[in-house]
Amino acid sequence: MSVVSPSSPTEADLAAVAESAERAVNRISDAKVDIARIIFGQETVVEQSLVTILAGGHGLLVGVPGLAKTKLVETLGTVLGLDARRIQFTPDLMPSDILGAEVMEQSSDGGRSFRFIPGPVFSQLLMADEINRASPRTQSALLQAMQEYHVTVAGHPHDLPRPFHVLATQNPLEQEGTYPLPEAQLDRFLMQIDVHYPDLDAERRILLETTGADQAEAQVAMTSEELMEYQQLVRRMPVGESVVEAILKLVRSARPDEGTANSGVTDLIAWGPGPRASQALMLTVRARALVDGRLAPSVDDVLALAEPVLQHRMALTFAARADGHTVRDVIRRVKESIT
Repeated sequence: MSVVSPSSPTEADLAAVAESAERAVNRISDAKVDIARIIFGQETVVEQSLVTILAGGHGLLVGVPGLAKTKLVETLGTVLGLDARRIQFTPDLMPSDILGAEVMEQSSDGGRSFRFIPGPVFSQLLMADEINRASPRTQSALLQAMQEYHVTVAGHPHDLPRPFHVLATQNPLEQEGTYPLPEAQLDRFLMQIDVHYPDLDAERRILLETTGADQAEAQVAMTSEELMEYQQLVRRMPVGESVVEAILKLVRSARPDEGTANSGVTDLIAWGPGPRASQALMLTVRARALVDGRLAPSVDDVLALAEPVLQHRMALTFAARADGHTVRDVIRRVKESIT
């Protein structure tokens, strides 16, 4: 296999990565088992959430109420050994409610000074519940934190804990009193994870196991230090030339000015994914391989993650939407063009 890496790893480097990956696979497998005891019928959602965190990014969970999105984030925080907090976004939420604020204190000798009181953003796993219900001013308060991992309050920077991840939820049905997320903030999310209804067997299990007196509780499967070690491992995993070419072809074919002429999708796209989408795929395909117990990603990983990585980074033309086309349909056609 032809391997692409900026540092051209030696055989010893690849052997070290393989040894570390084998240990990581066992720990991640234990985490998946613990999560499966709490969350039923959402295997794809759990996998993509784990991939997002292992890749060091943030995720946007989109689904109707009652599909265990909040429970999933709470469970992930416990299983991965992270300090998890939750913010319920509302129209009257202010930036200081997220970031924190400085308050004046008076000492016993009469002196006065300002003290910074950190907000809930100072956590390792932050759940931004119904993020589209807050005003753009409050939504933008998360931008610096998500991108730069620190916040500025009263002109003073404050570093966030590491690791730091945001898993935001969004209800696609309720449009009254909501503010669509700006493109700049959407692009900060590594993946958009669609949460669908469970199938019949999963819903039957939900009924039987969550309405009794005894309910399963999440257990710690790893520490935050181990998680950061695995995140660095993801960046060291080798990537084949065929995977790199598939990523480039996929992303560039989803742009209006660079799509292939015979794909039939160029005229449907108003704007497409930028280089950040390519970076996201490069990281997430490695993380998906690790979650699945493999030591290197394949083209199948690129195809599997194309929709969650690209769908929130694209927009269709008015004519395309009027004709009934959707972003998912366009991504499916782009994927067909690279297989």
